[in-house]
Amino acid sequence: KLCGYLNKLGIKGPIKTWKSRWFFYDENKCRLLYYRTAQDINPLGSIDVSSASFDCKMENGEGVFEIRTPSRAFILKAISRQAMMYWLQQLQMRRWEFCNTQSRFPLHEGPKFNGILSCSFAFVSYFVFTFVDVVDSEDFLPLVKTPTEAVGLKAASLPAPQTSTALQNISLKHPWTEIQNTVYNICGSKQLWGSNGNVFSFDEFQEHPQNVDEEQEAEVEAGCAGDCYLLLMGPRLNWIRKARWMNSGFPGSEELSREKNSVDKVSVLQQQILTLTEEVKSQKELVKLLHKALEAAQQEKRVSSMYLTAAEDKDRLELVRHKVRQIADLTSRLEALEQEKKELEQILTLRDSHIQELKEHVQLLMEKNHAKQEVIMTLTEQMARDLSDPLQEANTITVETLYKQQEEIEHLKDDIDAYKTQNQFLNSEIHQVTRLWTSVAENEKALLMKCACLQARNCQMESKYLTVLRKLQEAVPGLPNSHAELVKNLIQEALQWDVKEEAEEALSFELNTALCPSSEYDEYGFMTVPDYEIEDWKLLAKIQALEIKSNKLRSQEMVEKPLRDRWNSIGELTPSGELKGLIRSGIPAEHRQRVWRWMASRLCSPAPGHYQWLLEQSRSTEHPACRQIELDLPRTLTNNKHFSSPSSHLIPKLRRVLLAFSWHNPAIGYCQGLNRLAAVALLVLEDEESAFWCLVYIVENLMPADYYSDTLITSQVDQRVFKDFLSEKLPRLMAHFEQYGIDVSLITFNWFLVVFVDSLVSDILLRVWDAFLYEGTKVIFRYALAIFKYNEEEILRIHDSVEIYQYLRFFTRMITDGRKLMNIAFNDLNPFPMKLLRNRRSMHREELEAELCELEQIKAAYVKERAEQGP
Repeated sequence: KLCGYLNKLGIKGPIKTWKSRWFFYDENKCRLLYYRTAQDINPLGSIDVSSASFDCKMENGEGVFEIRTPSRAFILKAISRQAMMYWLQQLQMRRWEFCNTQSRFPLHEGPKFNGILSCSFAFVSYFVFTFVDVVDSEDFLPLVKTPTEAVGLKAASLPAPQTSTALQNISLKHPWTEIQNTVYNICGSKQLWGSNGNVFSFDEFQEHPQNVDEEQEAEVEAGCAGDCYLLLMGPRLNWIRKARWMNSGFPGSEELSREKNSVDKVSVLQQQILTLTEEVKSQKELVKLLHKALEAAQQEKRVSSMYLTAAEDKDRLELVRHKVRQIADLTSRLEALEQEKKELEQILTLRDSHIQELKEHVQLLMEKNHAKQEVIMTLTEQMARDLSDPLQEANTITVETLYKQQEEIEHLKDDIDAYKTQNQFLNSEIHQVTRLWTSVAENEKALLMKCACLQARNCQMESKYLTVLRKLQEAVPGLPNSHAELVKNLIQEALQWDVKEEAEEALSFELNTALCPSSEYDEYGFMTVPDYEIEDWKLLAKIQALEIKSNKLRSQEMVEKPLRDRWNSIGELTPSGELKGLIRSGIPAEHRQRVWRWMASRLCSPAPGHYQWLLEQSRSTEHPACRQIELDLPRTLTNNKHFSSPSSHLIPKLRRVLLAFSWHNPAIGYCQGLNRLAAVALLVLEDEESAFWCLVYIVENLMPADYYSDTLITSQVDQRVFKDFLSEKLPRLMAHFEQYGIDVSLITFNWFLVVFVDSLVSDILLRVWDAFLYEGTKVIFRYALAIFKYNEEEILRIHDSVEIYQYLRFFTRMITDGRKLMNIAFNDLNPFPMKLLRNRRSMHREELEAELCELEQIKAAYVKERAEQGP
């Protein structure tokens, strides 16, 4: 038991006094309880050791140490330095044991706790042993020898260390506990007062230290680890439990000896009961045998009495014959047993002979083994002789060579030690550099984000500045010439501003391209600020480019980064609702090529070698559409650097793709608009064969039949369907168009034919294409309606048909927030069922075909009438 007297420093205002206290360690709760004396039953307080730290400052005095808990610090003093070190070491070990026991056996498991407690001492001993091994292996402080005169239960028999006054040792903070302990000690003294006038017989304890009941000690250690604490703490315990505690703590009391003797007597009596029970069982078996013998004797007696009492010789003769028959039976049984005995003897003889043969075989094997061992020994000796010659040569090495080798070994050991020291130093340096690098990386990231936010604000300010200049120029036409010239010069300077500033040039190219793209062209070669001929359009394009850049910078960290992380976690592509949502949000540039190829190959399986065969055919034979293709090539994506010049490297690839398609689908050949579709496919997929199959996938799988035929009948049908949807989804806007006689098909026809190419900015255009390639033509209707919804209020403010047409010519270029447009297309316009789209297409197709048929009839009648009239 970890217990003993320590002095505790009590601080009451300016007064500091040392008070003697009996300290007792509670193993179950990892607490250090302290009492006024060892005989007290109620503690004055406790110290939670499980979360405490220990400190021994030599400047405080010999034997003084501190126990710091989260709530307060306790200053204690032992009688010597050895006792202090013992207390500190034991408290550390037991705290470690308690923490490990708690981690392996949590106390909150309810019914399991009793079983765990019964094994607690075994595990505690294991943990102590492990801890001692760790201490020894790491050359820490060795275990301090137990000072028996100051620590342990024997210390309770010694008088408490005296203080200056008796009153000074009394705890005024716990008056009720002091009264209880005093009353308890008085009552205990009356009941336990022995003949020697003392509560405990310490002489007997010292003379017979080995008379403690071993079974009771085992019970206390194995099953009742917390009994000592409970017996000490319970204020109303009965005398039996009090005597039991006295027995575990102070062996040698008279009452304890009586209880011990009674337990011994009970165990002896129980052993005697078991012995007597065995004897009774054996006596019963003997009685049964005697009963059987008695029955046989009585039967023999009855037969003899019958023989003696038989009146006639005939009856006696019958009895004699009966005996003769019994004798004959016994004789036959005896002969059978003798025959069996002979057979067993023969078997025994055979087995003896077999054993003899086995012994001879074993002897033969032993002789063989002995011969082999001799051969092995001979070969070993010969081998040793052969090897002895090189060894003798090796022994001829001079002593000087040996010394040199030893010196080299010493030098190598020194080098190893030096390298170890250097390695440790370098590891510490690497650790410091890593910390600095991490800090710099975090600072750099914060600066990049700050730079992005500042650039976004700068772009917004530039956009507002340009908007103010434009509105000033438009709103005040009667400005003086000097002011008008000043406004014009300011606009020219704003249009010629270079977006890159000196601070941005210091950043890396990766920062400029990934975080704040500010070059003249984007990653696919589209101009960030299109070079329009009209000055107002140039100004609007500049404003739009600044707003797009501001939106991208603001959404870089909050929207784009999580989206890229989700795309990076996708492995093999399979159609699903999650993939559909990701594609609608926009495919990152690094994944777009792979996803587009996967979407094109789902419904359009590329035939190996087919594209090369089409190219050979186009080289050998000129297609009728070849001239029209050559005319459209210079007009393809004029705002993209990869197609703006006839010498651009993608122009020949686009020519080959369009010629191959004209031979692949002779029904269509070539239609104006296919050049733009193929050009976008080339920009993303880069490989011309992949772009060819993507064009085939769009024309033959996504778009309805006859969409690119000579009559463009399906394209006209879609315009009528779109007008129906526009009336249903945006009735105010459609009424506004009807009021001023606006035909929206003049604007939207090209949207549907080339899927918004040359209408939307590149970033939004590619997002539209992402969803279009996965879901089909319904996406075109959604985005067309979303574009009008996006600018609805601006259009409703215009009340002139010419101005409305002028606004509709370029208003798609003023859409800068792609996220907002996507939410309108896929959320605000719902529901949008495909079945409704099919029904509307079939209905308007019938109407259009009827109108075309009627038109042909009118045309034929007109031709006939002119023919009849003559020239």
